[in-house]
Amino acid sequence: MAVIISPAAFDPYQALQDHQHAHLAQLGSVGAAAIFIGTMRDFNDGATVKGMTLDYYPGMTEKQLGLCVQQAQQQWAIIDSLIVHRVGDILPLDPIVLVAVWSAHRGDAFDACRFIMETLKSTAPFWKRERLASDELRWVEHNSKGYGAV
Repeated sequence: MAVIISPAAFDPYQALQDHQHAHLAQLGSVGAAAIFIGTMRDFNDGATVKGMTLDYYPGMTEKQLGLCVQQAQQQWAIIDSLIVHRVGDILPLDPIVLVAVWSAHRGDAFDACRFIMETLKSTAPFWKRERLASDELRWVEHNSKGYGAV
């Protein structure tokens, strides 16, 4: 399990490849990987967004992301996982988050990946401030729906 929070832009495909080579190359029991990559949209709540600043609580955020993974491990047979989350100034189309889960079977990988992503969105201490096309700054309300919510 790896959790990485970084102000630097990242290539999600390179991060996946690097993690697989470093942590999974010797494991023959991996039969599936489920991957979610979230990117920044250029719209939200009816407005055009030209950028965003994403802040977090160092130490607490990593701990909360680790707890998301631990909860998933209790429910599904996970071999390994990777979370990479961007912070700082972000532009539309920039990757913000990568969640990857490896398991022996696709069902466990899909379900655990979705659970981790939904739990991350509803519980991890991140704060978003959008920069609109009008140069107005506004805070984005936290997503508290959680896994399985409609």
